[in-house]
Amino acid sequence: MKNRYYVSLICVLMAISLSAQEKFELFKYGDMDHWVTRRIEESGIIGGNVKYLYELGPDKNFDGNIPYVNQGGSPWGNSNVMAKVVGIVKTNTSVYPEKRNNGKCARLETHIESVKVLGMVNITVLASGSMFLGDMKEPITGTKDGEKALNCGVPFTKRPAAIRYDYKVKMSGEPNRIRQTGFSKKSVVKGKDAAIMVCFLQKRTEDADGNIIAKRVGTAAVKYTGTSDWVNGATYEIMYGDITSDSRYVPELMELGTGGYHARNSKGESVMIKEDGWADKNETPTHILVQFTSSIGGAFIGSPGNTLWIDNVGLVY
Repeated sequence: MKNRYYVSLICVLMAISLSAQEKFELFKYGDMDHWVTRRIEESGIIGGNVKYLYELGPDKNFDGNIPYVNQGGSPWGNSNVMAKVVGIVKTNTSVYPEKRNNGKCARLETHIESVKVLGMVNITVLASGSMFLGDMKEPITGTKDGEKALNCGVPFTKRPAAIRYDYKVKMSGEPNRIRQTGFSKKSVVKGKDAAIMVCFLQKRTEDADGNIIAKRVGTAAVKYTGTSDWVNGATYEIMYGDITSDSRYVPELMELGTGGYHARNSKGESVMIKEDGWADKNETPTHILVQFTSSIGGAFIGSPGNTLWIDNVGLVY
């Protein structure tokens, strides 16, 4: 009986010691409590509606069709954008602030965005909710130019042990996803939709032609396929170096080049990041890339109704 007592006591003391050593740091605005609200007037030819776009940053209100630049040192971009195509202003809102306890959280949802020209439905596009470290250059000038506006990842030289946040998920329940680009018929994409989180640490360099080449330093990723209530303090270990032989390696989420992420080079051009290998497990990164999204499969693919809520996003050391 005494031996059991001592073993239990040692376990408790070890747990307390580990807890004391652990340090959790929120990303700037990672508590999701502060938002910029933008009031945009869409063009009269498509109805002239007033729309609101929300960005993580200091509590501010912007009125007018002004291209957005991250405010207050916020490292966060999202899929809420203003587009201006051949002079026509249109918006998409798929990320929203939502009240939670005494503060707020972020709600990311997949939905169908319709454009009506002179009262007739002309274009319908599937848009998923996405939030990421980085920024988006506005205005978007066409459906094929969205990726060219992306700047994914921010400078970062630390080596955290894990990423941690609170989340809630609501799945649409549909057995398959759809693909709807606005310029072709709606099609079925086999496989159930999912919400995802990815966290990549990269060591980036740029060549003389402006190409961004990256070695993958650290990796964490997860896919949510079922509806769940709030899970607080969900923690995912960041695995360092080449993880292809690790039992936790999921190629769909973790292989080199997955996601087709773009970043802005020194010339101001957004180019696809070329991940060409795994870094040594003791390497120091130059950038961190974190993304949450309400659907999986890429642009224009998902299941309307899929929703991911996130809050209190940070890193564990």
